Amino acid sequence: MKPPKFNYLRPNSFEETLDLLEQYGDDAKIMSGGQSLIPLLNMRLSTPAYIIDIGRVKELQGIREEDDVIVIGGMTRHVDVERSKLVQDKCPLLIEGIRWIGHAQIRSRGTIGGSIAHGDPSAELPCILTALRGEIVIASKDEEITLTPEEFFLSYLLTSIEPHQIVKEVRFPKMVKGSGYAFEEIARRSGDFALAEVAVAIELEKSGMIKDAKIAMGGANPVPFIPEETEEFLKGKNPHSSLIKEAAFMQLDELEPEGDIHGTEEYRRNLSGVLLERALTKAVAKAGGGVLA
Repeated sequence: MKPPKFNYLRPNSFEETLDLLEQYGDDAKIMSGGQSLIPLLNMRLSTPAYIIDIGRVKELQGIREEDDVIVIGGMTRHVDVERSKLVQDKCPLLIEGIRWIGHAQIRSRGTIGGSIAHGDPSAELPCILTALRGEIVIASKDEEITLTPEEFFLSYLLTSIEPHQIVKEVRFPKMVKGSGYAFEEIARRSGDFALAEVAVAIELEKSGMIKDAKIAMGGANPVPFIPEETEEFLKGKNPHSSLIKEAAFMQLDELEPEGDIHGTEEYRRNLSGVLLERALTKAVAKAGGGVLA
């Protein structure tokens, strides 16, 4: 398969990128790592007149600490996040989840901003960002705006980003020191799209009771799903195994997975509960709590 003809543009700065988006936005597509865009072009699912390759834009690359968040530039590659000591120390859930992305070759080219902008509900980064209540900074020629995942992800492969805008950076809140975390995913083969996935962060009281729980579930709904009732149900309780099992399955009726040749709707829904039970158990253990029978 070959892509349709297009004009290739390669800006050298962030300002030049914004100028090109302002000029060609409706007819252009941004290419960062190309791991999602190239297949779409080859299958003729996307036919832009212009490709804007931002690989040379240094302003969009890098990882830094800023107040209570870890700020990651949109052009930062997955492998750079995976190897970051700062991210490992301050946001280890992101490290755990990013290792599930494709294969090493994909992570060496794919970018944080590209994955977020693609908006695949089975992708790992949207799920983790949603669980941690992170933010996406979107820039255009005239302004920058900051959006929550709920504001940004609208439906399957659909986000609120406009043609003249670009994901400038993604902001992941630092995790509380000593909190537990886990990312669980099931796919047909290593590197395949997830049939279901969950991201969990747990904070315990000194007494061992659950102080806070943050959860997101991916691969089932058109956007990552936060089971808010489950999070509230867990708070203030002793994390014994029967409580965790009850919590893991209590909001599955709100999941709307699509059945296909890889699994029925009911299978994917139940799988989400199984993964959430595993993730909660692991997160509690990492937080220093013992899960009682």
